[in-house]
Amino acid sequence: MKNVNGDNQARNIIAVGTKIKGDIESDGDFRIEGAVVGTVKAKGKIVVGETGKVEGQILCLNADISGEVKAKLDVGELTTLRASSKLAGDIITKKISIEPGALFSGSCQMTALTEKPEKQLKITTTGGEKPK
Repeated sequence: MKNVNGDNQARNIIAVGTKIKGDIESDGDFRIEGAVVGTVKAKGKIVVGETGKVEGQILCLNADISGEVKAKLDVGELTTLRASSKLAGDIITKKISIEPGALFSGSCQMTALTEKPEKQLKITTTGGEKPK
Protein backbone atom coordinates (compact mmCIF):
# COMPACT_ATOMS: atom_id res chain seq x y z
CA MET A 1 0.00 0.00 0.00
CA LYS A 2 1.50 3.32 -1.03
CA ASN A 3 1.62 5.89 1.73
CA VAL A 4 0.32 9.22 0.41
CA ASN A 5 1.54 11.31 3.32
CA GLY A 6 5.28 10.72 3.10
CA ASP A 7 7.79 8.33 4.58
CA ASN A 8 7.30 9.36 8.22
CA GLN A 9 3.65 8.35 8.42
CA ALA A 10 2.41 5.16 10.06
CA ARG A 11 1.04 2.18 8.13
CA ASN A 12 -1.42 0.21 10.22
CA ILE A 13 -3.18 -3.12 9.75
CA ILE A 14 -6.04 -4.73 11.58
CA ALA A 15 -5.51 -8.41 10.82
CA VAL A 16 -8.01 -11.19 10.09
CA GLY A 17 -9.51 -12.42 13.36
CA THR A 18 -9.06 -9.08 15.12
CA LYS A 19 -12.21 -7.32 16.37
CA ILE A 20 -12.14 -3.76 17.61
CA LYS A 21 -14.98 -1.78 19.20
CA GLY A 22 -14.22 1.92 19.49
CA ASP A 23 -12.78 4.81 17.55
CA ILE A 24 -9.43 4.67 15.76
CA GLU A 25 -7.42 7.65 14.54
CA SER A 26 -4.13 7.70 12.63
CA ASP A 27 -1.90 10.17 10.82
CA GLY A 28 -1.03 7.44 8.32
CA ASP A 29 -2.77 4.74 6.29
CA PHE A 30 -4.94 1.85 7.48
CA ARG A 31 -5.65 -1.61 6.13
CA ILE A 32 -8.57 -3.44 7.71
CA GLU A 33 -8.82 -7.22 7.26
CA GLY A 34 -10.54 -7.80 10.60
CA ALA A 35 -13.68 -6.17 12.06
CA VAL A 36 -14.17 -2.64 13.42
CA VAL A 37 -17.28 -1.19 15.05
CA GLY A 38 -16.81 2.56 15.48
CA THR A 39 -15.17 5.46 13.68
CA VAL A 40 -11.99 4.96 11.66
CA LYS A 41 -10.23 8.23 10.86
CA ALA A 42 -6.99 8.50 8.89
CA LYS A 43 -5.18 11.35 7.19
CA GLY A 44 -4.12 8.93 4.45
CA LYS A 45 -5.79 5.96 2.77
CA ILE A 46 -8.12 3.41 4.34
CA VAL A 47 -8.28 0.00 2.67
CA VAL A 48 -10.98 -2.45 3.71
CA GLY A 49 -9.79 -5.82 2.41
CA GLU A 50 -12.03 -8.68 1.26
CA THR A 51 -12.18 -10.12 4.79
CA GLY A 52 -12.62 -6.69 6.38
CA LYS A 53 -15.81 -5.41 8.01
CA VAL A 54 -16.51 -1.90 9.23
CA GLU A 55 -19.64 -0.66 10.96
CA GLY A 56 -19.82 3.00 11.91
CA GLN A 57 -18.01 5.81 10.11
CA ILE A 58 -14.94 6.15 7.88
CA LEU A 59 -13.15 9.48 7.43
CA CYS A 60 -10.06 9.64 5.23
CA LEU A 61 -8.32 11.11 2.18
CA ASN A 62 -8.81 8.00 -0.03
CA ALA A 63 -10.86 4.83 0.52
CA ASP A 64 -10.49 1.46 -1.23
CA ILE A 65 -13.28 -0.93 -0.27
CA SER A 66 -13.24 -4.68 -1.05
CA GLY A 67 -15.02 -5.98 2.05
CA GLU A 68 -18.27 -5.30 3.90
CA VAL A 69 -19.02 -1.79 5.12
CA LYS A 70 -22.09 -0.48 6.95
CA ALA A 71 -21.02 3.08 7.50
CA LYS A 72 -21.04 6.69 6.49
CA LEU A 73 -17.96 7.50 4.40
CA ASP A 74 -16.48 10.97 4.26
CA VAL A 75 -13.60 10.81 1.75
CA GLY A 76 -11.57 13.85 0.70
CA GLU A 77 -10.47 12.54 -2.71
CA LEU A 78 -11.18 9.11 -4.27
CA THR A 79 -13.53 6.34 -3.12
CA THR A 80 -13.09 2.99 -4.88
CA LEU A 81 -15.65 0.19 -4.52
CA ARG A 82 -14.10 -3.07 -5.73
CA ALA A 83 -16.15 -5.90 -7.29
CA SER A 84 -16.20 -7.84 -4.00
CA SER A 85 -17.40 -4.87 -1.91
CA LYS A 86 -20.73 -4.66 -0.09
CA LEU A 87 -21.43 -1.13 1.10
CA ALA A 88 -24.57 0.03 2.87
CA GLY A 89 -24.40 3.70 3.79
CA ASP A 90 -23.91 7.21 2.54
CA ILE A 91 -20.79 8.45 0.79
CA ILE A 92 -19.47 11.99 0.55
CA THR A 93 -16.47 12.09 -1.79
CA LYS A 94 -14.79 14.13 -4.49
CA LYS A 95 -14.47 11.17 -6.94
CA ILE A 96 -15.88 7.65 -7.00
CA SER A 97 -15.06 4.47 -8.90
CA ILE A 98 -17.43 1.50 -8.74
CA GLU A 99 -16.37 -1.78 -10.31
CA PRO A 100 -18.97 -4.11 -11.87
CA GLY A 101 -20.16 -6.54 -9.21
CA ALA A 102 -19.90 -4.11 -6.29
CA LEU A 103 -23.02 -3.89 -4.13
CA PHE A 104 -23.93 -0.36 -3.00
CA SER A 105 -27.04 0.68 -1.14
CA GLY A 106 -27.24 4.30 -0.05
CA SER A 107 -26.51 7.72 -1.45
CA CYS A 108 -23.42 9.35 -2.86
CA GLN A 109 -22.76 13.05 -2.74
CA MET A 110 -19.87 14.15 -4.96
CA THR A 111 -18.36 17.47 -4.12
CA ALA A 112 -15.31 19.50 -4.97
CA LEU A 113 -13.94 21.60 -2.15
CA THR A 114 -14.64 24.80 -4.11
CA GLU A 115 -18.33 24.05 -4.69
CA LYS A 116 -21.12 25.42 -2.54
CA PRO A 117 -23.40 22.80 -0.96
CA GLU A 118 -26.39 23.75 -3.11
CA LYS A 119 -24.36 22.97 -6.27
CA GLN A 120 -23.20 19.51 -5.16
CA LEU A 121 -24.17 16.49 -7.23
CA LYS A 122 -26.34 13.90 -5.49
CA ILE A 123 -26.64 10.37 -6.86
CA THR A 124 -28.86 7.67 -5.40
CA THR A 125 -28.83 4.01 -6.34
CA THR A 126 -32.41 3.34 -5.30
CA GLY A 127 -34.12 4.98 -8.28
CA GLY A 128 -34.10 8.53 -6.94
CA GLU A 129 -33.65 11.70 -8.95
CA LYS A 130 -31.15 11.64 -11.79
CA PRO A 131 -28.10 13.93 -11.55
CA LYS A 132 -28.47 17.35 -13.11
